[in-house]
Amino acid sequence: MSSKFRIVILLLLWAGMTVSCGKKQTGKNEKVYVPQWAKGAVWYQIFPERFRNGLAANDPTKEEVRVDDPGDWRLTPWTSDWHKLADFEKARSGKFYDEIYQRRYGGDLIGVIEKLDYLQELGITAIYFNPIFEAYSLHKYDAETYHHIDNNFGRDREGDRELIQNETMDAEHWAWSSADSVFLELLREAHKRGMRVIIDGVFNHVGRNFWAFKDVLEKQEKSAYKDWFIIHQFDDPATAEDEMKYDSWWNTWDLVEFREDENGIVAPVRKHLWAITKRWMDPNGDGDPEDGVDGWRLDVVPDVAMPFWADWGKYVRSINPEAYITAELWEESSHYISNDKFHAVMNYPFAYAVVNFFIDKQERHLSATAFAQKLDTLLQVYEWDVMLGMQNLMDSHDTDRLASMIKNPDRQYDRMADRRHNENYDVTKPSPEDFKVQMMIAALQAVFPGAPMIYYGDEAGMWGEDDPGDRKPMLWPEFKYDNEKYERIGLQDRSDPVAFNHKMFAEYKTIFNLRRKHPALKTGSYENVLADDARVLFGLKRTLANDLVYAYFNNSEKAQTIVLPAEARALKDVLDHSIMTSDSTMMLKEKTAAILVK
Repeated sequence: MSSKFRIVILLLLWAGMTVSCGKKQTGKNEKVYVPQWAKGAVWYQIFPERFRNGLAANDPTKEEVRVDDPGDWRLTPWTSDWHKLADFEKARSGKFYDEIYQRRYGGDLIGVIEKLDYLQELGITAIYFNPIFEAYSLHKYDAETYHHIDNNFGRDREGDRELIQNETMDAEHWAWSSADSVFLELLREAHKRGMRVIIDGVFNHVGRNFWAFKDVLEKQEKSAYKDWFIIHQFDDPATAEDEMKYDSWWNTWDLVEFREDENGIVAPVRKHLWAITKRWMDPNGDGDPEDGVDGWRLDVVPDVAMPFWADWGKYVRSINPEAYITAELWEESSHYISNDKFHAVMNYPFAYAVVNFFIDKQERHLSATAFAQKLDTLLQVYEWDVMLGMQNLMDSHDTDRLASMIKNPDRQYDRMADRRHNENYDVTKPSPEDFKVQMMIAALQAVFPGAPMIYYGDEAGMWGEDDPGDRKPMLWPEFKYDNEKYERIGLQDRSDPVAFNHKMFAEYKTIFNLRRKHPALKTGSYENVLADDARVLFGLKRTLANDLVYAYFNNSEKAQTIVLPAEARALKDVLDHSIMTSDSTMMLKEKTAAILVK
């Protein structure tokens, strides 16, 4: 969810955890089953509206965007200067941060299908989509329906909108829209390429235009759906004022919360959620989930009572035992992991540790020894199979971009990460040295136990502050982009070139494709082999049967010489950042990583 509204909840490790074989177990010595495909997967997160515009005919209209006083609103050109205001934006307020959220760029699922080969080339094996259900916002966390894909993502914008408006709400009679069909096509094409797909489930709240809440707005206390929500006061039709009061997420008026009891979301809403879960997991209803999504990422998980997640998790597994369920949780959260709830979480604690070692320079900085110890500690939080399925991300739609994190060190993660809250935050293009650090961090993601996750465009050299700057249109090598200028946010006389970073992409491609070739990087054992505080060096080892991988990281400002263990001396650095200076020593360039393989 948007970092503007997100609650970061510190969760204590569950008192019921026990220790077995050096790993903390979940529940009463329960062995959690994690789908094999999810162990060591390479994830790619797509924010659909900003990834690729495959069809102009489905672009949002100003009526759909529902801009207040829209004037001459129009789609923003994909390759335009991010900070430049269009004439209609100048006429409305002339303020960048007031206008940016009304923009649309036209990204759709047709564009994603066009770029599946690009993702395959990058080494991606699994895709996580931010919300794709019908909604008018750019982020779509304000769903109008869960059983239809957004009409701007398909091939028949007007026909889909008419279908959605006129359809019966009886699940037995739900139709398939053009956009729904495009999504099913995307699933088929992804599966052909060996890629899994999961989608964002936002089951705590919906938009004011959600079909059931619209019925409440129209019929008030006579609505059959009034008990789906927590209504404190209905509107008095005899007055001009709208007296209606209801619970909304973080008191955000247009994010309406579902009603809960001690077991979580109430029964009639559960029935609907069960129906949409089945729809997307087994679209043709034949009992074979091959044509459906491969799992779910769940938003604002702590805001829904645990019994709901257990019941829903069992239902998901009953449809597809190989489905994967991951949670938006920002701290160590072992008590959410079990065979009836979640397989994994978005592993932000991994990101915190990486930032502290590779990026921070002052009091937050971790020494190499402390970093190695922190990684060892993180590997003890979850049992080993669970750890192999954890989404090891660095950034997301809820944070500033990784490259911009590097340019703005020594802050608490995801805090003071935009110029609205921190006038000292530097939103300009990171330096070549910053991008070197990013590539070093990506190399750690590629070799560390778990499932690395790339936020769309990091591999292309994208940068940006927290929302909205983390949601720029994707960089594509075939497009020519306008320079990015910053006068509108108070920075004068600065112009940065914007283009696809071929060097960055080539390195990402190299390191993340290693997981296809080296099973040690997916499920192999892990060992720290070097932690040199004085020279800021860190090294690790992954092993599985005869497959052996060493990785070294030089986080210092100068080249360093490393004495290699005997078994590593015959290995080759796939990144060409190191030079063998003798039979036993290797010189590693400054601010670089070496990944040594057979």
